[in-house]
Formats: sequence, structure tokens, C-alpha cells
Amino acid sequence: MKRATYEGKAKRVVSQPDGIAHIYYKDDATAFNGARHEEFEGKGTLNSQITERLFEYLAGRGIPTHHLGRVDERTLAARWVDIILIEAVVRYKVAGSLGKRTGLDHLAVCDPPIIEMYYKRDDLGDPLINDDHVRLLGLATPDEVEWIRSTARGAADALRDLFFKSGIDLVDLKFEFGRTADGELVLADEVSPDTCRFRDLATGEILDKDLFRFDEGDLLAGYRKLLAHLDRALADGADVQS
Repeated sequence: MKRATYEGKAKRVVSQPDGIAHIYYKDDATAFNGARHEEFEGKGTLNSQITERLFEYLAGRGIPTHHLGRVDERTLAARWVDIILIEAVVRYKVAGSLGKRTGLDHLAVCDPPIIEMYYKRDDLGDPLINDDHVRLLGLATPDEVEWIRSTARGAADALRDLFFKSGIDLVDLKFEFGRTADGELVLADEVSPDTCRFRDLATGEILDKDLFRFDEGDLLAGYRKLLAHLDRALADGADVQS
């Protein structure tokens, strides 16, 4: 297989022999489709640690992922996948673009949670799409879309329960999925404070990339606090209260 490299805003993915990919987590932070960009030394290491723990937690609950293991302090090994150009967003509360589109109050509860699909195209601004758009664009089959929705909801519920027991409110999160060489669908990319919104249940403190988006505080301090909560929950078998 010819070596391939994908350079994203926050990661670099390099193919290795035998269908393996090495995913290097960069220190870059971007917002508003790249309109804002800064580097935070150590962010890549933190995101690789959080993603590794969450992928392994989900794998233990039957959610297939592309994750294989750790290469170095900021690089993870994964199965090489062809990323499906659909971003599945699970929302438990109103935030971000959902509030702008609907006028609903920030952090209003979505009961039941809603799942949105976005077309993964930076040049188009990652627009919101529906099943008809997916079919028109040939992004996935109807069965694959059903699997993506079901898996996104199951994985999100598992993570929301985990974080809730560690004193963290999971507001919303984005998943990406891929197809392996043998056609298996798996959860891919990353699950980190770059792709989720977290709030401290006791204080309302922001613990995700909104710290950078809206100049709400120290991004690295927030990511470190989130990792500490996560490690405590995992160490205690996810049965602790903060």
C-alpha cells in the first residue's frame, strides 16, 4: 500500500503497512471553520489520552472503533479506514448552531436527545443534511445511516452516563465513522474536548473547546481537569460521584 498522509486541523494521519494508521495529535486549536487558530503546547497529548481512554471504554461496551493502541505520547495507532463524510452530532442540550437555528435557550434540555447529520466538507462549512441529501450525495446506504444513528446514540449514552457519574455534564458530541478495508463500519477519528461540550455539574465550568472559541478561560487547564475527572471515574469503575 502506498503511504498516504491526511493533514487535518488538529491531527495528522499517516498510513503504515498492514492497514494501520498512525494518528498524530497536534497542539493546534481552531474554531469557526478555521477562522481562529492558535497552538497550545500539550493539547495534542491531552486529546490523545482522552480519546484513547474513551475509545477503549466504548470498545468494552461493544462499540466497534478503529483504535488499536498507543505509539508514543501523542500518537495513536488505528485501523486505516475510509472516513464516511457524515458527522453525527448527538445533542442532549441546546448549544452552538442548534441554538442559532432554532432560537431555543442555551443549554435547554433536548428530551429525547436529537441526532443531527452534517456533510463533512470544510469548504462548504459542514452543512446540516438529511437522509435525502445523504442519498443524493451517495455518502452512505440507508442501512449504514441507520447504523450510524443507532451507534452514535448508543455510544453517546454510554459516555454521558460515564461522565455524569464523574461530575461532568455531556452537553453534545460529534462522532465520525469509517469503513475498514473489509467493509466493517467503525467509530473513528477522535472523541475529545475538541469534539464534545462538557460542563462541570457543580459549577457550570466549561471544560471543552468553547474555552478557546469564546475566550472563556484556560483551555489546557480545562482539558486537564476533564482528564482528571475521567481517570477518577474509570479507576472507580464509573461508580463514583464527584
